[in-house]
Amino acid sequence: MKALSDLFSTDYGLMSVVGLGFIVCMAGFFTGLFLRKPPEAKPK
Repeated sequence: MKALSDLFSTDYGLMSVVGLGFIVCMAGFFTGLFLRKPPEAKPK
């Protein structure tokens, strides 16, 4: 329990939580971006 209290009550713990949250959000965004079907190419 000391680890959880340090994680949410210290400045470096909160920065770690923010950093991990940002990385998880980026992973979700890029996964959706790369798995989206590309537009059909129009022949000229």
